[in-house]
Formats: sequence, C-alpha cells, structure tokens
Amino acid sequence: MTRFSRFATLLILLALASLSAATTRKLKALVQQQPLILKYHNGPLLKGKITVNLIWYGKFTPIQRSIIVDFLLSLNAARTPAPSAATWWKTTEKYKGGSCDLVVGKQILEENYPLGKNLKDSHLLSLSSKVNGLSSINVVLTAKDVTVDGFCMSRCGTHWSGQPRTRSAYIWVGNSELQCPGYCAWPFHQPIYGPQTPPLVSPNGDVGVDGMIINLATLLAGTVTNPFKNGYFQGPANAPLEAVSACTGVFGSGAYPGYPGRVLTDKTTGASYNAHGVHGRRYLVPAMWDPETSACYTLV
Repeated sequence: MTRFSRFATLLILLALASLSAATTRKLKALVQQQPLILKYHNGPLLKGKITVNLIWYGKFTPIQRSIIVDFLLSLNAARTPAPSAATWWKTTEKYKGGSCDLVVGKQILEENYPLGKNLKDSHLLSLSSKVNGLSSINVVLTAKDVTVDGFCMSRCGTHWSGQPRTRSAYIWVGNSELQCPGYCAWPFHQPIYGPQTPPLVSPNGDVGVDGMIINLATLLAGTVTNPFKNGYFQGPANAPLEAVSACTGVFGSGAYPGYPGRVLTDKTTGASYNAHGVHGRRYLVPAMWDPETSACYTLV
C-alpha cells in the first residue's frame, strides 16, 4: 500500500515560513537552481479510458457529493472557461503513454456506517473492493465524523493498487472538517503549525469538501502516473514524491512556504480558486509536476 503523506513536508514548509524574508528568498534561490526530477521507473501507467467508482462512507449531503462528482467530470470536460480543471489534468498527458480519460462509474452509499466510525486500513480495503472492474479506480470517501488510522497524524488520504493486469487502483480520502482542517484542508483553514496567516475562502463554501478536492486531485494524479510503485516518483517507493505531492503547498505563481501563491478571487464572495469546472463550479487545484519542464505547473 502506497501512502500519501504531506506531514513532514508541511512541517518543513511552515518552518521555513517563520524565517526572515531575506533568508527565505535565498533558500528559494537555492532550490530553484536544482530542477525537480521525478524519475520514470519503467512501470505501466493508467492511460486511456479509466472508470472512477465512488464509495461514500458515512453521511454526505447531495450538494457535497455533487461538488466532488462535478470535479471528476471537469477533468475531461471539453468546454469550460480558462483556466480549467481539464487543462490542469492534461498535464498527465505529458507522462508516458498519452492521455487518461476519467469517467464516473458506479456510486455506492454506505450512510449507516456498517464498519463503524473508526476505520483501519483493512476496512478501506474491504470498502474499495465493493466494485470490481478492469481499468478502474475505486475511491473511498469518508465523512467528517469518521476516523481512519493515520488520518491527520501522517496522511490526508492514500492510494494503492491491485494487479497490473487488471489496470485497477484504489484511493481513500477523508473529510477533515472536524478533525484537522489546518492540516488536510489548508489553505482554507489556518495551518496547525507556523504563522497563522488568514485562510482563503473555499470556492464551494465547504472547507472540508474543498479540502477533499485538493487531496483527491493529488491522489488521482499520483495514481495514474505511479499506480504500481514503478511509475514516476522521487525518493523511496514506499514513501514517494509523486506528480502533485512533489509540489506540496503550491497553488499559484509566486508560492513560497506558507503562502499558496497568487490565485483568482471571486469579487462577490471573496472565494479563492484557480480552475473552472462544469456546471459553473470553481476549484482550487494543486500544482502538478510537468515532465517537459521539470517544474511544478500552476494554472495561474
């Protein structure tokens, strides 16, 4: 099981944020001198048509479910205003193998907590196996009152894989609204550590779900570009930096530790976003590593 963890990276970023501006600029200059490289380890990637099945565990409102489903639909939408979530997702085409077209498949509602409200990895495995199919990603989404081993302490979600011959993979993402929004829903909540800078206003009016979008985007990109631990990544295979987790904390141009970068702001609501989606939705998506430039790509 490959775990997605931002904990150590965020600690470093927030520590750097407390340094003087001059020191931070020097550190940024040093970092910029060395291009970020995610090595390709010659394994298969998830390309072509991939079905995304959703397993909703716990109580989600219809609006919350629509925000997440619309995000998935936005990734391959042909006609959405720029900058768009589809343009962001097209960066995955630059990884070997061509495009990855995500299609929303089955949705299973487990609103009565059949496994309880304190889940272990074995429970996630059981839930993710409720839908069988080839060329698919099964996504387990846990509600705000559900705890999962390691949630908030070391991870906001995780992805793992089935057999390469089935081209199947799995993702879990938790809603952190009541548990650790300063960790898993930043920058829509004040950070747990470091300078307490004002948070951004979430684009869909739901800090927990908009935080889930950031983590789901991170894991989807990592899943299709490193589904079986031998795709694109940097570092050890059991704790890799992947397509988006390699760019942690970057959402717009000019980002630096503790500052997400310049993003767009709705003049009426004050909400921050950097991507348009279907049905008039707006989202804040994290930067993704571009293999052509060896740099973190942002939409704005």
